[in-house]
Amino acid sequence: MNVKTSHIAKGRSDEADRLTEATGVLAQLNRDCGGSIGSTIAIPGLLSLVEKARSYGLKLARQFEAIDGENRITAWAEITPVDGGKGGCEITIASWQAEQLPPENDIDAERRRIEVNRHLAECTARLDANQSILSVETEAPDLEEFRSRSLAAVGQSWTSLVDMPTKDYEQPLHWRLLDGVECTIPGSKRQWTAHLEPLGKGEPGSAGFVLYLAASTPLSERSGDLQADTPSLGKDLTPVLRQPINRIIANAETIRTKLAGPLAEEYSQYAADIASAGQHLLALVDDLSDLEIVESDDFVTAPDRIDLADVARRACGILGVRAQERGITLVPPVEGESQLAIAEFRRVLQILLNLVGNAIRYSPEDSQVWLRLDQIGSRALITVADQGHGLEEDQQARVFEKFERLGRSGDGGSGLGLYISRRIARAMDGDLTVESAPGLGARFTLSVPAAEDLRSERRDGPGSTVPDADS
Repeated sequence: MNVKTSHIAKGRSDEADRLTEATGVLAQLNRDCGGSIGSTIAIPGLLSLVEKARSYGLKLARQFEAIDGENRITAWAEITPVDGGKGGCEITIASWQAEQLPPENDIDAERRRIEVNRHLAECTARLDANQSILSVETEAPDLEEFRSRSLAAVGQSWTSLVDMPTKDYEQPLHWRLLDGVECTIPGSKRQWTAHLEPLGKGEPGSAGFVLYLAASTPLSERSGDLQADTPSLGKDLTPVLRQPINRIIANAETIRTKLAGPLAEEYSQYAADIASAGQHLLALVDDLSDLEIVESDDFVTAPDRIDLADVARRACGILGVRAQERGITLVPPVEGESQLAIAEFRRVLQILLNLVGNAIRYSPEDSQVWLRLDQIGSRALITVADQGHGLEEDQQARVFEKFERLGRSGDGGSGLGLYISRRIARAMDGDLTVESAPGLGARFTLSVPAAEDLRSERRDGPGSTVPDADS
């Protein structure tokens, strides 16, 4: 750490807060923050002091902080207005302390990179440890052919369904060689970039991969990628809206995490606000899309034989990082615990993500959120319980109403999540209910038809099998 106490640099700004003169470390820091002589002061903390001194015509002596890319700078500045501020300000740097920033944790850096890839992706696929396709999800109209071919090719390598330069090499390639590769996809006119997120503890990819496909350009009506008429938010507008919002979030995250280069801490916070606002807007678009779908006369689900314990553990895995950031512990059903049901896997996961997400949002730090299984007669139950503030009796009666947020504001919620979740539950011949008391948290319970355990009633001989939870 290097500390100096003498007047070590001087500068001058004009009536528009442009830096007209600067010496020594002041000039260097301004350049490191992206500024130059003749342009607005690029050091946010110093600019704020200069603006105040000029506006009020008063001399200020304050400390400010900045980041030059490698160091956190703490300096003392004396700002003296010239001609009451009409002639700008004289700037004197009286002390200067530079402390080296700690190296970024590799795990955190990789997590941020994956988060950016996730937001840019217009197609997500789940792969096994051999990079073979297990499932595919996309809303991009020009990937409908790819989606159909992929679902028909479950168990085959994803690389066989796209065109890429690596096809001339021996297959399958190591996943690290495919991470970031550019490819073309039959049925789409756009160029695509593939990113692979390895899953599993110990050896990366031992539990499979998540494949993210991101396009180099968004869809446009002018290029003929979209239909001319777009009457439906859920079917037509949602994928179009998701693309620019996801790009805004991804670019803001890139700026916030300084993946594109050094940045002053204040600007990093601005980027974080942009990313957060984008997340809220994206959630609203998704909720409005789901609202249109679940309220349509032809809305039906696709019930199958699933394990509620497996769905619960997956929901906790997806939201684990968010819970950790808030100091909340998620307690899913233990490995080996099972509760078979007849319901649509994707829709049950959607409901649990909403319930667990709400519990994380409204629970206090250092608390727990439990997911518990049960069966009553022919109904299979899963309950999400938290240690939050709980709900009054009148609030419990209103919590499932459309756009109901129980007086909460500024949390980014649309007030549609529980309404949509109950509609989905009832479409699966189930229900979603709540039990709560002020100060004792809330218990949301999803009930669906139970399924018999075929393992106890096998009659097809030794070759029979029990279907997988998400088959």
